[in-house]
Amino acid sequence: MKTSEDGPLHQRLGAEFRRRIEAGEWPEGRPVPSEAQLCEEFGTSRGPVRQALAQLRAEGRLVGGRGKPPVARRVTPSQPFDSLMSFTQWARSIGREPGQFTVEVARHRATADTADRLGLEEGAPVVDLVRLRHLDGVPAMIERSTFVLDAGVHLFSVDPDAGSVYEALIERGVDLHHARHTIDAIAADTEDAELLGVAAGQPLLRVRRLAYTGDGTPVEYADDRYLPAMATFTIENTVGGHTVAGRDRSDGTAPRTTSEEPS
Repeated sequence: MKTSEDGPLHQRLGAEFRRRIEAGEWPEGRPVPSEAQLCEEFGTSRGPVRQALAQLRAEGRLVGGRGKPPVARRVTPSQPFDSLMSFTQWARSIGREPGQFTVEVARHRATADTADRLGLEEGAPVVDLVRLRHLDGVPAMIERSTFVLDAGVHLFSVDPDAGSVYEALIERGVDLHHARHTIDAIAADTEDAELLGVAAGQPLLRVRRLAYTGDGTPVEYADDRYLPAMATFTIENTVGGHTVAGRDRSDGTAPRTTSEEPS
């Protein structure tokens, strides 16, 4: 077995089975080896094998049953909107290794659109950050963020390639409290395509984020563009409660819903 010797056997088996599915050694849509075959391969009884397979079923990595052999299925990681969690924290929470490559950190003048969103005068100084984000070394998302100057100036004293920018800003006293997200689809432009290694025009999942301080002052406007195969998003709501995220109304104004997940 290629996994660590630490932990109960069923957990180590589960980790190995996940690896095989993700690596394509157990092709998606094809039946996986039988319990008997796995017991023979790993020299164990049926108990740990069944526990490991049951966990993969619960995760959605195995489907089928009722007399039919289980079939492998790759699972696209899902990022929640109901918690204050950075991209880095989210990736690690699902057992993936986050990474990033900084394309630009620069002081610019706010465009009319960005200034309006951040409550600034057009041409006011802001700090732009552009990063290519990875999951397990594979391009997953392009992050384009514009920070108000008081917050963004701290980016010049940190290494954006070292991890979570939000964690670094919070450590320096920046108040990042909540955010509103707008989700839609967009075709990859030339720059998107080059950074993500895809063809121009390929559909991307776009998440536009407006982050606020605790008193409701805008501090960051971001345009994140994900490869749909690399991430999905979960949205939870309750009867009589607030939806976590919503769709813009037809007049272009934002819905009165918030989420707690700057990234």
